[in-house]
Amino acid sequence: MTIRRVTADERLTTSFPLAAYAFETSPLGAARVEEFRDYLPYNQGNRTLVVEEDGTTLAAVSAIGMRQNLRGAVLPMAGVAGVATHPLARRQGHVRTLLHQLLDEMRDEGHVLSALYPFRPSFYARFGYVGLPKPRTVAFSPADLGSLVRAELPGEVGWERIGAGYPAWRAFTERCLQTRHGFSVFPDYRAAGLRDRDEHWLVTARVAGEVTGALTYRIDDHGGTLIGNELLVADPLARTLLLQFLSRHVDQVERVTVQVPPDELPELWLTDLDVHVEARAGRPGSSAPMARLLSLDALHGLPAGPGRVRIELTGDRWLAGTHLLDGTTGALELVAADSGRAPTATLTAAGLSALAYGVLDPAELPLRGLGDVPTDAAAELRSLFSRRVPYLFADF
Repeated sequence: MTIRRVTADERLTTSFPLAAYAFETSPLGAARVEEFRDYLPYNQGNRTLVVEEDGTTLAAVSAIGMRQNLRGAVLPMAGVAGVATHPLARRQGHVRTLLHQLLDEMRDEGHVLSALYPFRPSFYARFGYVGLPKPRTVAFSPADLGSLVRAELPGEVGWERIGAGYPAWRAFTERCLQTRHGFSVFPDYRAAGLRDRDEHWLVTARVAGEVTGALTYRIDDHGGTLIGNELLVADPLARTLLLQFLSRHVDQVERVTVQVPPDELPELWLTDLDVHVEARAGRPGSSAPMARLLSLDALHGLPAGPGRVRIELTGDRWLAGTHLLDGTTGALELVAADSGRAPTATLTAAGLSALAYGVLDPAELPLRGLGDVPTDAAAELRSLFSRRVPYLFADF
């Protein structure tokens, strides 16, 4: 067996067929196979590794060089995707081998974070990944937005096909990247697929000419559903402007669905709004995202409370050793581990990642098998890493 990085065109006969078998209707029709070539431009910068034996591809994994906001710092992130194994080669360790090499290479190139949507969360937990909250799906009738139809609001709404409006949409996602914890964006070559397919409408909220909110959507039929993607807003006014736009579809569609961040509260948007909010996490097909630190360099300079604690990192390929975390200056520093008398906690990579992303309290880590955290160390870690709600925007 050999492991190698495939070239762009080789994906047509190696990684693409395996991923299609794993994640699509099967067997594929001839027309679908022909569509694979259309995907090549949007995978050109991906790193794809395969395991081969006697000319047969046994497994494949890919990484997308992305950027993600971690507590206000925008850092290089490896988005793992297209993890698939030949049905006759499963449970033989091929994906484990490929992931080790893939993340080694991405880390060596400076990617200090990694994120993915898992086919099985417990599998990726063994690689140090920890769960992140899943964005919510919100469903409601446009009739319930009637109070907004004639509301006088500052600002304006723009409406166009995404093919024409893509520069504004892309610029606004870049703005969200700078301001929202957990937010991530694809590289240009991948994100441009939304523009080139041109299969969605784009509605934008603008105040003083500046885009403050955006939603891409399509309508499945008259009397059907307006299917929105991510409702991205910078403030409540932007959200209200977009909801007002949706209210004007009351005689066209019966239902509206949109995706919202996990900390959004749609039940409080309007009085008497009959709304269904759902975030289903299950397998296969609807797992919540996961993420991890690939390097301690990700922690340098992050905003931090005045805690001070020594951590021992165990059981991981990429994070190891003893380190002193110090936030007394307001910015997290890793200093000499033998200085001072700070409390000590033993953490797994997933435990430290959970604290950095803000999804678990230090007291939860021992209960989840993610570390040994005495009470005094928990207090320091709680001060260093406040609880946060990350929003992993980019879908894989």
